[in-house]
Amino acid sequence: MELAAFPWRDDLPYTGTARSRSCGSTLDLALETDATGAITALGLRPHACAIGQAAAAQFVRGAKGQTRAAIAQARASLALWLAGDGAQPDWPGLALLDPARAYPARHGAILLAWDAALAALPTD
Repeated sequence: MELAAFPWRDDLPYTGTARSRSCGSTLDLALETDATGAITALGLRPHACAIGQAAAAQFVRGAKGQTRAAIAQARASLALWLAGDGAQPDWPGLALLDPARAYPARHGAILLAWDAALAALPTD
């Protein structure tokens, strides 16, 4: 499983947690950034459904090098896409999640990794 390559790391300075209100899935995320605020390392502790884990796997594919602003933009675009109000965001692997768009109760689980990253990353 792709998430196994990103185990939880207590040594990373920023941590965030997100919980889906609709299904109860949770995800803990630990991050490190460089001087520009770009993500350089991450670790996850998922307690999520299969869809939440699949979305988290797609998140980690594209997270390195991203800044808080880029994560926020991707999260906003992802929410619009899930609601049918926007184009698929430019993030690796999101096409794999297309079938889950038909299940609004799972949209919160899909957003978990982005929400946890925004909770973790400093706002400056």
